[in-house]
Amino acid sequence: MLIINTIEEVRNHLAKIREKGLSVGFVPTMGALHEGHLSLIREARKENDYVVCSIFINPIQFNKKSDLEKYPRNIETDINLLNDEKCDVLFYPSEVEMLPTTKAETFDFGGLDQFMEGKFRSGHFNGVATIVKKLFEIIEPQRAYFGMKDYQQLVIIHKITKDHNLPVEIIPCHTIREEDGLAMSSRNQLLSKSERKQAATIFKVLKMIKIHSGFSTINEIKEYVESQFRKSKTAKLEYFEIVDMYSLKPLKAWAESNNVIACTAVQVGNVRLIDNIILFS
Repeated sequence: MLIINTIEEVRNHLAKIREKGLSVGFVPTMGALHEGHLSLIREARKENDYVVCSIFINPIQFNKKSDLEKYPRNIETDINLLNDEKCDVLFYPSEVEMLPTTKAETFDFGGLDQFMEGKFRSGHFNGVATIVKKLFEIIEPQRAYFGMKDYQQLVIIHKITKDHNLPVEIIPCHTIREEDGLAMSSRNQLLSKSERKQAATIFKVLKMIKIHSGFSTINEIKEYVESQFRKSKTAKLEYFEIVDMYSLKPLKAWAESNNVIACTAVQVGNVRLIDNIILFS
């Protein structure tokens, strides 16, 4: 695997790859790789001739400096994992290389950022979109792969790709889970043993509401979810919303949409975890 640290070098290298008529698949990450990331690499490998992964911990998408400082960094392990998956290129730029100025672009997300993560993390999606757009412009992939765990982010990336006429096909991939259902996340390794056990409650609750969706009202389901997290001293519910899968607008009744997803954020100790489950589509 080739490891490249500069924009100029990766552009020049990939230009030669494209000259050969080879397709490029791209997996952008913030490192601390786990099976979820590796599943994206495998999907990219299946559908493309050449696979590029980026690792860049994006400082402008963090609302709290403390969250940025404690974000896990395991670059040597990451390199070994990517080598095992036969990734062709790791683009591993410095902060100065990617962000000569630390100011995020301002995007019009058409209201997609007004709910859930956008409501609780002001400016987060401008930070995400700034770097994702820049990476697309640098790598120029045919396809880019994203996990569905970050569902709101996925919808927003679809929008900016379309709005800015970026010739990239966005490929959504299923959330990869631990044996107890917890969505794989780089943040999971920050959980203590007791917190890790409590974190499994998130998917248990999501599975239960899927069973009841369409039978109980949306208000009844919300009340149920809130009651489940009130029982926990460790896992605190930040939000739970049932929304349209395309507009991301919260629903008040099932009849308002035929494409429905439930999304949640839960603070477990000092670690913030998000998850979702499709209810109807």
